[in-house]
Amino acid sequence: MNLVVIGAQWGDEGKGKIVDYLAGSASVVTRFSGGANAGHTIVSGGITYKLHLVPSGIVYPDKTVILGTGMVIDVESLFAELHTLEEQGISWKGRVLISERAHLVFPTYKQKDLEMEKHRRNPIGTTGRGIGIAYAQKADRDGVRCCDLFNPAVWKTLKDEEKAFVEPYMDLLKEMIVDPVSYMAAHKDENKLFEGAQGALLDIDTGTYPYVSSGYSIASGACAGGGIGALDIDAVYGVFKAYNTRVGNGPFPTEFDHDAEGELENMVRVTGREFGVTTGRPRRCGYLDLVALKYSCRANSISDLVLTHLDIYDDMEEIKVCTAYEIGGKVVTDFPARVDLLESAKPIYQTFKGWKKNISGTKKFEDLPQKAQEYVEFIEQYTGTPVTIISVGYERDDTMIRKPVWTR
Repeated sequence: MNLVVIGAQWGDEGKGKIVDYLAGSASVVTRFSGGANAGHTIVSGGITYKLHLVPSGIVYPDKTVILGTGMVIDVESLFAELHTLEEQGISWKGRVLISERAHLVFPTYKQKDLEMEKHRRNPIGTTGRGIGIAYAQKADRDGVRCCDLFNPAVWKTLKDEEKAFVEPYMDLLKEMIVDPVSYMAAHKDENKLFEGAQGALLDIDTGTYPYVSSGYSIASGACAGGGIGALDIDAVYGVFKAYNTRVGNGPFPTEFDHDAEGELENMVRVTGREFGVTTGRPRRCGYLDLVALKYSCRANSISDLVLTHLDIYDDMEEIKVCTAYEIGGKVVTDFPARVDLLESAKPIYQTFKGWKKNISGTKKFEDLPQKAQEYVEFIEQYTGTPVTIISVGYERDDTMIRKPVWTR
């Protein structure tokens, strides 16, 4: 079975924990896009693992993980990350593979990234890790793939500093690169998990352009970057938080009002640990936007939703959820493509009573307070998509499964 996990918002939804949880029943975990600008946090056995390039399944000792074709890889960052995992007791050699078609990020790309940001018509708040430049080189057909390092004709074209950058890792890379299409075909009868980066609303085509990532964040990216065909996807799980967050610039209709709702904003940010894994930047926070979530469900054929951070609301008297926008005096329930319309959108909210009870550690949906159940059921009704998994904590076991996952 092939199961795809993507973020259904603007990233940082808790995909790392969910992939880690689901990986227990998979043999292979492939990350199909993105670069070192992503950050996935896993807490297992009291140990916190912070991942940027390595797929989340690495924490299991018997799983193979693949950095897919759609990724752009900074080899220095990759091997530094693997070294840190080794120090934390994770044995990775022989279990980490890299698509031969994945592109490389060179150090000069990082400076170009920052320089480009200074001259953009619309500054996007880049992490400055050279990701956008690598994707631009790829689209311009002037990039360098992992397999190209072993092509003498391409090697001659590399600058001296580029050769010096990759040379310390050449022997390791040669043992790690793989043809993912052949690999997936050889393991077609096994459970395989495909992990996205960022979120669907940051996808280069379906997101809030130009305030998006340079790679693909949508479910179909699992095909282009994971070595499988479109008809091979069996299920798409979209991860979303009980509220919304965003990093960097771009429209955010339900963002908390800093003056009127500063206390609420701070509570959500601190309790939810809403600080970037990669950058440490505080994330922008706001109410759950169901207009945007429904759009993600439709654009990605999400079969199942995964709700995280539901326990953040435990002490709140009431909870607001955005069910429509008011734009130019009209009520809108479809997610606009135009940034100016999103920036002018006034959210229309529906209010729910809070449950005022600690739900962390709850194992069954039926054991949640009635008000919490009603909140979840409303999300399902609005989006037309079942909430199959609910997370109420950071540990792997703080997870409710409402129906079997690895079944067709």
